[in-house]
Amino acid sequence: MNNKLIKNGRLIALASVLVILTVVFVVELYKLQIIEGNKYYEESRNSVVTTETVVATRGNILDRYGRMLVTNTSCYNLMINTGELFPSDNSVDSNAVILELVKLAREHGNDYGDWLPITDKPPFEYTDMSATDEARLNAYKEARGLAQGCSAVEVLSDMRNRYKIDSNYSAEDARIIAAVRYAVNVRYLINTSDYIFVENADMKLITAIKENNLVGVSIKESFVREYQTEAAAHILGYVNWMNEEQYEKYVIGTDEYTGDTKVGQEGAEKAFESYLHGINGTVKYTSAEDGTVISTEYTKEPVPGNNVYLTIDLQLQEAAERALETGVKDIKAILDKQSQVTYVNGELVEKDMEITGAAVVAVDVKTGEPLAIASYPTYDLSELLNNYTQIASAPNAPLYNRALQGEYAPGSTFKPCASIAGLTEGILNTEARLPCGGIYTKYAEYGYSPSCWIYGTGSYHGPDNVAEALRDSCNCFFYEVGRLLGIDRMNKYASLLGLGTSTGIELPENRGNMSNSATHYEWVGEDWTIGDTLQAAIGQSDSMFTPLQLAEYCAAIANNGQRHSASILKYVRSYDYSQKLYEREDEVLSEIKSADYNWDAIHYGMYLVANEWSGSGYNVFLNYTASSVACKTGTAQKGQTVSNDGIFICYAPYEDPEIAIAVVVERGGAGANCGSIARDVLEAYFGLKTFSDINETEGNLLR
Repeated sequence: MNNKLIKNGRLIALASVLVILTVVFVVELYKLQIIEGNKYYEESRNSVVTTETVVATRGNILDRYGRMLVTNTSCYNLMINTGELFPSDNSVDSNAVILELVKLAREHGNDYGDWLPITDKPPFEYTDMSATDEARLNAYKEARGLAQGCSAVEVLSDMRNRYKIDSNYSAEDARIIAAVRYAVNVRYLINTSDYIFVENADMKLITAIKENNLVGVSIKESFVREYQTEAAAHILGYVNWMNEEQYEKYVIGTDEYTGDTKVGQEGAEKAFESYLHGINGTVKYTSAEDGTVISTEYTKEPVPGNNVYLTIDLQLQEAAERALETGVKDIKAILDKQSQVTYVNGELVEKDMEITGAAVVAVDVKTGEPLAIASYPTYDLSELLNNYTQIASAPNAPLYNRALQGEYAPGSTFKPCASIAGLTEGILNTEARLPCGGIYTKYAEYGYSPSCWIYGTGSYHGPDNVAEALRDSCNCFFYEVGRLLGIDRMNKYASLLGLGTSTGIELPENRGNMSNSATHYEWVGEDWTIGDTLQAAIGQSDSMFTPLQLAEYCAAIANNGQRHSASILKYVRSYDYSQKLYEREDEVLSEIKSADYNWDAIHYGMYLVANEWSGSGYNVFLNYTASSVACKTGTAQKGQTVSNDGIFICYAPYEDPEIAIAVVVERGGAGANCGSIARDVLEAYFGLKTFSDINETEGNLLR
């Protein structure tokens, strides 16, 4: 009986709860639909739905050990809100607001987006234009019916009329207003990135805008690249907004990019864009009439970019750049002590001995991987976009990547190539001795008798075998080798060793040129002669190679003729580092099959250059104990009135090579002058190897 009463009581209680809930629900529904229905109906009519891009983070760039090179930092961009700044009822003095916004930006040290390629003060003229600047301006002229050849003043006059810029504004202020309005409008005329009024805005500027109740600007969260090192500027590159060509490449026909995406412009940022770029997402905001956000809905989640590991060792790269800067200063001091004048046709003239640039490249002998690529002078990547004009116009072209694009005559550093060619082709052997009397007389009857470098000292080398000829850098020996080989066979071996051909690096590089009859006629306008062959054998004539090629060439010599790709991409990992998406595989590009004793002779000759008192590199490595070294110096003549280029190649350790280095100093005087730079890099390499943390392995993130 009691159980039955309890059961009925529970049913009554449950029914009561259901009745109460139903009543509450009906009351609330009545309130929403009947009592407040008109209110919410009006709010829904007045609500605004906007869709914005959610910027995906770009992948990081790291060195071979996981040390950060380039990362991201969050920022706030100020965007022009056209609906607020240019309302249809003309209730806002748009031009006055623009001028006030620019004034505040300048007061707080922020640059505003100025796309107008016209000087900012009268007399107004066109500035130097990029292809994108020119395309934008031409699109504006066409849309406005202006002649393509019209002047900057005529363009500004048209803009004053179009944008209703009052005559009370000064010429400078009118130009500011016109520039902002032009940037807002022109993006609709040409496929390009969205206009950002201020990128990476200072919080004080944002506060000042809010305090002054200025309309027409919205704040958008984004990311900017942050550089964790001042080194490797020529390797890393930078990102910037898309130009029209890039817009057509990345945006049209794809869903991975939007117009407001930054893309790689140079260096690794550009080369590995496909890995680094993230895929932006979209978010839908529903806002009330007063701007209050009612709801937020992500319609497409952003996908972060992947992380790229380069073959570069950051610490060695930094050491190489320091060595290059210090070495250039030291060489300048050496040159300052030498005669600054020379005789040309009996007249005393001043000699140009200014060092205009330099480069050093270090590579892994076993794999060909670049470990350091340094170019001098260099620049600060973090300041590039803000000060591009000043950096681009600075003396000696700091933007020029001499390590990959500079082309230099190799001088005597080419002689190991001529040596292995002669030995492999059987025109000489390791014991054969060729005479040097100071002058090569084979073609004396034709009026051509080139001399050995030592002849100027009143001496000669006498008979040398190949190792001794490399030690002595005997021109007469290699004149004869060149004569017996001929230019075609020299070309064959130069190419196999990587001279005058692609290295496999993903960054822009020049291919250089190994002397040959075709290019000689094209460049000089004269037929090839035996004299050109003899000069090519000692690294002169038309031969021009990059420092990267010289480093890979040196590594191939140390590696018994096996040449590896210089690819700079080591790994790619997913955005969260959990997956390896790509891993570099060793690639052999070419190989010279020659007897080990032939290679031994060349290695020994280069060892003598560094370790025997008569070798040109002996003083460089005097008292050097970090490792055994083999090297070759080269001096490339540039004319009587200009100091010679200095070239230096080496590898170490001599017994089991690990690292190969090439140094070029423009107008460095002599190859031996450049040896100290290579020595400093070697000391850094073996020092880092000795004291490095054993935990610094691939996959670890380091600072």
